[in-house]
Amino acid sequence: MKHWLVLDLEATTDEGGWPLELMEIIEIGAVMVNAEGQELDRYQSFVQPERLPLLTPFCRDLTHISQADVDGAEPLAGTWLGFERWLGAYETTLAGWCSWGDFDRRLLERAWREHDLHTHLARVPHRNLKQAFAKARGLARPLGLTAALESAGLAFTGVLHRAETDARNTAKLLPASLPAFAR
Repeated sequence: MKHWLVLDLEATTDEGGWPLELMEIIEIGAVMVNAEGQELDRYQSFVQPERLPLLTPFCRDLTHISQADVDGAEPLAGTWLGFERWLGAYETTLAGWCSWGDFDRRLLERAWREHDLHTHLARVPHRNLKQAFAKARGLARPLGLTAALESAGLAFTGVLHRAETDARNTAKLLPASLPAFAR
């Protein structure tokens, strides 16, 4: 049976947003699900930012991640090793990985290059669930995560803008999005 990784990242930012080049990953959240969306396992870790180590008040309020959370974490290189060990258990059954939109993919690809990180994810396709859900539903344009859940008759559970919670909620929409992968 093939499994899907649903991944979400939180990153440094400030009001009005920062260019992707300034953002650093501060939290990794992931769930491993089967094609029916059943959760099999999950992963969460904070990441210590290196270039701009102090979180802005806006970032702390948005993500509910404290300065102490990231100060007590390892930088990305160390955190990524732990994530890859967790992911390694699913290497042979991994069909692909998904995120809500392309932001997480772009942020990760940049981080992989900058930190020379190796990953199992480079061997499997990435799917943008935001686009796939819109395509599968015949929507004129993609919806935000909360609106997409509501349109599917589901409710967002947990705290928005926390990586593991966002990944778990995104995974709820995987079964409805899979038909768009084949198109």
